[in-house]
Amino acid sequence: MQKLVRKLLQRNETYIFLIIFALSLVIQVRSGQFYTPNNIVDILSAMIVPGLFAVGAFLVILTGGIDVSFPALASLTAYATTKYLLDTNYEGNILIPILMALVIGAILGAVNGFFIGYMNLPAMIVTLGTASVFKGIMQGTLESKQLAVIPSGMKDFGTSSLFTATNAQSGLSSRMPVAFLVVIFVYVLAFFVLRYTILGRGIYAIGGNENAAYNAGYKVKRTKFLLYVFAGMTASVAGIIRVCMMQQCHPTNMLGMEMNIIAGVVLGGTAIVGGRGTLTGCFLGTLLIVMVENSMILIGVPVIWKGVFVGLLIVIGTAVSAYQSTKAGTKRAKKREEAA
Repeated sequence: MQKLVRKLLQRNETYIFLIIFALSLVIQVRSGQFYTPNNIVDILSAMIVPGLFAVGAFLVILTGGIDVSFPALASLTAYATTKYLLDTNYEGNILIPILMALVIGAILGAVNGFFIGYMNLPAMIVTLGTASVFKGIMQGTLESKQLAVIPSGMKDFGTSSLFTATNAQSGLSSRMPVAFLVVIFVYVLAFFVLRYTILGRGIYAIGGNENAAYNAGYKVKRTKFLLYVFAGMTASVAGIIRVCMMQQCHPTNMLGMEMNIIAGVVLGGTAIVGGRGTLTGCFLGTLLIVMVENSMILIGVPVIWKGVFVGLLIVIGTAVSAYQSTKAGTKRAKKREEAA
């Protein structure tokens, strides 16, 4: 039992969970509304798009890279897909929009993957550049504007629900979107890849030491390329789901989400330099950011302060990640000295 407690206390996920629990208690005491069924459903519903973004960002960061282009990629994909389907009077189900988004997302993600994986260019510079390119194509070439109407199949998917939760006291009800199943599927897929495949072991190995991973036989360039393709695909699906849930397409409302997503991933214990992190931590860190963004009004904190709290979480998460990486490097150096 003591070993289990000691092991849990060494994991970043434990502290994030305790922070989430403490924050939920504060909100519950102040408002009496946090643990109501409809509020829990609202929070999980708000996790759908950030949760999908976070998986792609998490896998990229594990290799020591970073992607700040996914909101622009998702926006371009969602707008291009929705506009094309409206122009062609598409009246089918959600399958075609999802497939179109996956193809476009894979192509745009492959652009990042090619320059970062095969050309070995800095990930931050490449994705900053492609983010501007994606926004330029959407706003310039496609002359994007808000689409108040979306295809019927996308509209139906956005309004479909798994169940409805009702607050017995207030009578307010919230529905759990069917889209939440997509989040579950993506997390299960990522867990399987990381836990049971050579590709998953390669991802951690590349983040730990890229040269050592290459010498061990891992396909470093191909792995990086595939991860950026996957990040593009998950972002594109998130973009389509956002449009479906909002029942309209606003071309710019996802732009700027990258810092919050990356902050959530790092808060969850993923090393910003790569090589260490878990999907559990990724989910919990993202959940903490979503809770801060969506629950502050319940404790009477003005919305204008939301940026301050999220900014503090970003600074704290980055500082903790840097400290843990430095500490781990020091331990490895001591072991090498002792071995010598």
